[in-house]
Amino acid sequence: MIETRAIRPALGVEVTGVEDLNDERVIAQCLEALKWRGFLLIRGLNLDDEAQLAFSRRLGEVRTPAPGQEIFVVSLDPAKSRSAEYLKGTFEWHIDDTTHDVPAKATMLTCRHTAMVGGGTEFASTYAAYDNLPERDRKRYEGLRVVHSFAATQRLANPNPTEEQLAMYSTMPTHESSLVWTRQDGRKSLVIGISADHIVGMRPDESRELLDELLAWTTQEQFCYAHQWEVGDVVIWDNTGMLHRALPYDPKSERTMHRTTIAGDEAWS
Repeated sequence: MIETRAIRPALGVEVTGVEDLNDERVIAQCLEALKWRGFLLIRGLNLDDEAQLAFSRRLGEVRTPAPGQEIFVVSLDPAKSRSAEYLKGTFEWHIDDTTHDVPAKATMLTCRHTAMVGGGTEFASTYAAYDNLPERDRKRYEGLRVVHSFAATQRLANPNPTEEQLAMYSTMPTHESSLVWTRQDGRKSLVIGISADHIVGMRPDESRELLDELLAWTTQEQFCYAHQWEVGDVVIWDNTGMLHRALPYDPKSERTMHRTTIAGDEAWS
């Protein structure tokens, strides 16, 4: 029998009793948990790539950069992932796709190998963070616009980029969105994280202070959950309402995740 258990008061659901991933009840409960709790965990599924893709497609359209590339390998080993250098930026709080017009709806990770020490993934609900803001702060943030850039995502991981890297950063798109995003269903969340370069029309120091203040508020313990991976775990989260980051681990470790991305259908406003 399928059962669900809240992981934290503000976010997360663990789903147990899953026997058939084609069961409509399983899909319905997963989608409902994802919508209202932002994050769901199913331990011990041990999905191979084919099964992960099939499950992902039950949740929505799987986004891919090219045919046959639906699975993205998350590893700091360059032999496993061509994006290993870029992935160092994932140790900072971020939301995926902030420089795209339409962000991914959700992300699924399956754990293939864990790190010997560390290597968990931490999540923070920007829904809960907004809902708990004092009214004076909601009024302060409403109407502000923030610019997101790839260069901003790399600043902490690579504070001294080469000229070649800077040239590459300049070719990447930027995107301006509301700091407080109101969705079609009326829910509100905060579009922040490492990609947030600056707030439009604000002095750089004032902009940085406000963005850092909001990030500190959102990543309080009451809005967060730190997941300690076990081989075979499946984790799915709402990409548009959850910050996430990898927790420190040895880059030479075997830690490997396989990622699928569910396409979104609502543009940043």
